[in-house]
Amino acid sequence: MDRRQQKTRKAIFVAFRSLLEKKRYDHITVQEIIDEADVGRSTFYAHFETKDLLLDAVCESLFYHIFENDPCPWVGQDKDLQSKLSHTLWHIRAEKENLTGILLSDSGELFMRYFKEHLKIMFREHLSVFNIDVPEDFLLNHLVGSFAETVTWWMKEDMKTSPEKLAEYFMKMTETH
Repeated sequence: MDRRQQKTRKAIFVAFRSLLEKKRYDHITVQEIIDEADVGRSTFYAHFETKDLLLDAVCESLFYHIFENDPCPWVGQDKDLQSKLSHTLWHIRAEKENLTGILLSDSGELFMRYFKEHLKIMFREHLSVFNIDVPEDFLLNHLVGSFAETVTWWMKEDMKTSPEKLAEYFMKMTETH
């Protein structure tokens, strides 16, 4: 993608995020996105065939870098689950401006669905950490739902707890004795 296309795509993303902070996804029209982004209809459709594909792209953009396998500068080279959770929380904090309004808005459930899909992949890689005699799919559902709700609570609390401490708390809550 050339710079002009990147700039247009970014304008569409920004416009869409702004609208999502104000209204539910199903009440947003392509025309409103076009007007907010100040692009033409054909330009919008050159980038996204549908509003749903735009939503997919925005979610992937917001959450992709959080779940990359690259080492995180905040937690070093450690790849254990607690470090990955801390890494995730640091990225969420860094994206606070973009995520808070969206995740805590009426449209937040759509973004949480994407977030949970990424969490599921991460937790699946670390299920062996949990020595709990329950079906794997039950455990995975519990961990994903619990961490997603932890993030929502943390955001509502203005992220006062450090990412490392919150990851530590989460791991303590999932310990078995």
